[in-house]
Amino acid sequence: MNIFAIETSCDETACAVVKDGRQVLANVVASQIKTHAQYGGVIPEIAAREHLEAVNVAIDETFTQSGLTPDDIDAFAATVGPGLVGCLLVGLNAAKSLSLVYDKPFIGVNHLNAHLCANYLDTGLKPPFMALLVSGGHTQIIDVENYDKQTIIGETLDDAVGEAYDKVARLIGLPYPGGPMLDKLAQEGNPVYHLPEGKVDGYNFSFSGLKTAVSRLVKSFDGKELPVNDICASFQDCVSATLVKKLRRALDEKGYKQVVIAGGVAANSELRHRVFALEAEGYAVFAPPMKYCTDNAAMVGACAFFDTNTTCDLGVEVFSRA
Repeated sequence: MNIFAIETSCDETACAVVKDGRQVLANVVASQIKTHAQYGGVIPEIAAREHLEAVNVAIDETFTQSGLTPDDIDAFAATVGPGLVGCLLVGLNAAKSLSLVYDKPFIGVNHLNAHLCANYLDTGLKPPFMALLVSGGHTQIIDVENYDKQTIIGETLDDAVGEAYDKVARLIGLPYPGGPMLDKLAQEGNPVYHLPEGKVDGYNFSFSGLKTAVSRLVKSFDGKELPVNDICASFQDCVSATLVKKLRRALDEKGYKQVVIAGGVAANSELRHRVFALEAEGYAVFAPPMKYCTDNAAMVGACAFFDTNTTCDLGVEVFSRA
């Protein structure tokens, strides 16, 4: 089954063709990072206009890469949310138009579930497993019981991890997008500053206090040269330790032996190192390749294949809450 997928939820115009939810036949991503860097963040109206300019080019390039024609496609899919409304409409309308023109099914996909499904690409991963989803807007621990049943058992009560990274990066003067640069500088520093972990019950998280603690640390230097690398390393150490501690508790409670990480922050070096360290304890660990961590359409194609029973037509929320 060949699924043509489109992703336009934020600032990447992406198209892909995925076979049987596992094999990527084509993967095209047009990034808008340079456009939004001058503003220090994504401007929704500008992002939507750039999607309009790029989507037809991306569709054509995807067909060229895959070597397929519309007649070879079994279904068209697109992200239906969450995301920036104007941006989502571009990909949604493009995919629905293709499905109408070529008389093929349309499948609406939940963006967060798509991030989880990135772990199915080029692997033999099958549920059940425990997932840590970390992105710019979401931080969640998800109990994945089967392909179409995932339960959020914990999430952030304020800032998501990616949001905290970008805000801390701005505090210490790093350009947008700050997360990847902060990660790079952290590898050159030492976690010498003790930063507080948010004390939240259950599997939930809180990172707003940590952000405030970094702000106070920066102000304490009162004009002196900032030890940027050490501040980055200390912040990253605290975030990663907090995430993995709760993830481990969830694994112990459910008795799962498989764990995955997903989302844009799954590309973070320290987080990947700590999660993959669980392999020494007998866990099977999965993480998408870097190109499938950030927003892409291949993950949307995988999700459309594995969740067609729950996401057909207009898209149905696939997460339930504990």
